[in-house]
Amino acid sequence: MGMNDVARWAERRIRRAGVRRKAQAGWTPSVTGFTGYGCSKKARVIGRVLMEDPTAREPANNLERGYRQFLTTPVPDLPVTVTFGDRTVETRANEEGYIEVLIEGHGCEPGWHEALLDVSLSTATATAPVQIISDDVTHGVISDIDDTIMVTNLPRALLAAWNSWVIRSANRRPVEGMAQFLNEVRGADEPVFYLSTGAWNTYETLADFQQRHGFPRGPMLLTDWGPTQTALFRSGPEHKRVQLRNLMIDFPNIAWTLVGDDGQHDPMIYSDVVFEHPNRVDLVAIRELTPSEHILAHGTATTIEQPGDYREAPSIFGADGHELSNRLGS
Repeated sequence: MGMNDVARWAERRIRRAGVRRKAQAGWTPSVTGFTGYGCSKKARVIGRVLMEDPTAREPANNLERGYRQFLTTPVPDLPVTVTFGDRTVETRANEEGYIEVLIEGHGCEPGWHEALLDVSLSTATATAPVQIISDDVTHGVISDIDDTIMVTNLPRALLAAWNSWVIRSANRRPVEGMAQFLNEVRGADEPVFYLSTGAWNTYETLADFQQRHGFPRGPMLLTDWGPTQTALFRSGPEHKRVQLRNLMIDFPNIAWTLVGDDGQHDPMIYSDVVFEHPNRVDLVAIRELTPSEHILAHGTATTIEQPGDYREAPSIFGADGHELSNRLGS
């Protein structure tokens, strides 16, 4: 038995014990909906089942310190009913409390809709926003979050913990000009997906951040921290590669603008996407971190990887959204 197996076993024991303790204290299962997406034929609906104190006041998410987002107790293996458009399906939360269902034949028109999530053992229901993208759309945007649209100085552990656990969400700083750039590079009714290695626990904070700073609304593709069947920690780059490939498959008519930064692995990940799908990338836009930002992000004053080879795809580089916008028009 490997260390990751031991960690997963311990995590399951701790999680189930937490559910029992919260239930004894009068807490009940509650479901939270995350942003999903789809086309005319199918839609992905995403959410999570957590234990909730029915007597607690509604938190002011934009004022709470970040650590409160991680003090949650997921409920594994609980039945959830998902209704979206013309279809209703039954599913179960996985070991971490997450649900993700693919609903076919939903009958919803292009635009934003809400899926209804109903968890058993509770009278509470929740909604999950779902963006249905028209089959006529041929261009979209996929943007990283950390140090691309929001200053986070990830992945260095102590700074990541400080930014995620201590700083109040209302104090998180946007990268200058990035909201303007994303709004400029997308056309009317074109989707913007936000792809990050950040945890789903930060979903509400990120949604609030995007709205307050004028970023276009779009589905978020986050992940879950913790051990997997093959490793002690989930691979951030692999999460991004999988989600990018899923979007290529789900929307075969869309060519993408890929937006990221050079503080982590975005340049090489995007280079791989261009290599695998040479006709599916219209533009690669990379925000270049300063030497001091590189030191904060990964400990050295230069990029940890060389710029990617984007071959036929045009590419632009800039220190912030303003520079990227200027290079977009040049």
